[in-house]
Amino acid sequence: MSFKVVIPARYGSTRLPAKPLLDIGGKPMIQWVVEQASRSHAEEVVVATDDVRIASVVKDPRGGQQMMAVMTRADHASGTDRIAEVAQSRGWSGDTVVVNVQGDEPQIPPALIDQVATLLAADPRADLATLCTPVTSLEEFRNPNIVKVVRARDGAALYFSRAPIPHGRDVEAGSDAAFAGAFRHLGIYAYRVDALLRMTALTVSTLEAKEKLEQLRALEAGMRIAVGVAQQSPGIGIDTAEDIERLRGMYAKT
Repeated sequence: MSFKVVIPARYGSTRLPAKPLLDIGGKPMIQWVVEQASRSHAEEVVVATDDVRIASVVKDPRGGQQMMAVMTRADHASGTDRIAEVAQSRGWSGDTVVVNVQGDEPQIPPALIDQVATLLAADPRADLATLCTPVTSLEEFRNPNIVKVVRARDGAALYFSRAPIPHGRDVEAGSDAAFAGAFRHLGIYAYRVDALLRMTALTVSTLEAKEKLEQLRALEAGMRIAVGVAQQSPGIGIDTAEDIERLRGMYAKT
């Protein structure tokens, strides 16, 4: 199947300023993401950024030349809005499948990029597709920075939350049974361009504002989100200074 990858990367970050440019093993983080995405079956990989400093460091791993980087507006509220601008400026058709790979996922397995694109293509009723992985600890289950997802029997998303869901009313709160069957959401999405533009045209929804989770805007609007269980571990995502130091330590040992 044919699909494109867009990697949104903004310069400003509250916790980690200039995060896409942080050095990991001698390369900026955004370049690691580009290289992983380029190992997928995507026909095109684009970095969507608001800063020339990010655009200038991105190189095509297949040819050594500067890779295609698209400059976007600096006032976008989310990476999804940035991707929508790219889709419109490039004139991509409404049925084009676009995978949103986060710019702070330097270890994202190419197989997961292929998986989420295939998942969307296999479900003609779906507007979006995303992935999840089993929750493995009570600490993870209770952590509000880790988003949980509950799925229907057919794999469609029922709800996403920072709260520990599903809640087992009849299980001991501190036991392993409390998180049995729970899934952690992974921040990778595939959209058809028509659905992407429809989603970004919507106003912020009530649940989105409450949970600070953009995907709830799509659910509240009645859009179908297909959720698959990731075939591989997603690796380390970079959210804090501790994350970057841990990853740097891993690369230093190789």
